[in-house]
Amino acid sequence: MLKEVMDGLKINPDGIYVDCTIGGAGHSFEIAKKLRKGKLYGFDRDEEAIEASRKRLQKFEDNVVLTKMNYKDAPNFLRENGVEKVDGVLIDLGISSYQIDEGKRGFSFLHNGKLDMRMGQDEDTLTAYDIVNTYSEEKLRDIFFKYGEEEFSKVIAKNIVKARETKKIETTFELRDIIENSLPKKVVYSRGGASKKVFQALRIEVNEELNELDKCLEAFIELLGADGRMAVLTFHSLEDRIVKNVFKLESSDCICPPKTPICICHHKAKIKLVNKKPIMASEEEQKENSRSTSAKLRIVERI
Repeated sequence: MLKEVMDGLKINPDGIYVDCTIGGAGHSFEIAKKLRKGKLYGFDRDEEAIEASRKRLQKFEDNVVLTKMNYKDAPNFLRENGVEKVDGVLIDLGISSYQIDEGKRGFSFLHNGKLDMRMGQDEDTLTAYDIVNTYSEEKLRDIFFKYGEEEFSKVIAKNIVKARETKKIETTFELRDIIENSLPKKVVYSRGGASKKVFQALRIEVNEELNELDKCLEAFIELLGADGRMAVLTFHSLEDRIVKNVFKLESSDCICPPKTPICICHHKAKIKLVNKKPIMASEEEQKENSRSTSAKLRIVERI
């Protein structure tokens, strides 16, 4: 959704922009191309993504600052480095194509590799291997249902626990086979990626993707200057619901209960919705890139 994002951000050549999850610098490259005296700050937890972006953005190096960091820490980092207000923020909450296509990263059921799924591979944190082999059956069931909305979470969790009693589950293909063998055949053949929901749930759990997302969005809203814009790309309903609720709250003048006779909350809108309904990828893009079918873009503007 490159065009939709660029149109939504309304790039000012002399403005300050933030790409929170720079990935392969697809969006950042187009932002940097439009800058004159402006600045682009790019963040990513993945060292490989930062290095790939550095190479791709080399000719714009005077306008670009790249930092390996979780984007949730970016608002504080920017202020500590003298950036009080910005003109635009992009948060792309999708996993990058590089991470999916690299089997060694353990993100995809399409490529075999050790179960990992950490966005930052140098971080000493939980991996998908740890979760699959140590979480209780009940806890596995809960995260598959909560983060993956997997209707067969109970039987999948049961079969994972049973399988690991014989041998540790080490690779993406081993896990994929357990998942597919837990599902009715008609579901496996009709779903178009029978393991997708469980892999999504594991990725969210590993990277704590939903933790404090609402507070992070609020922090970036505070960072926006007058008429500054924020564009957020989500790829599943849990993320989109959080984004939608924060934007609804921060675009409302009063949040008192409906029957309150007079406003006592004194809440004032900080943003306005540029698009009331999420923007979806065009039919052409969906045909060319199946990953875009679940993408939803929401854009707001600072009042």
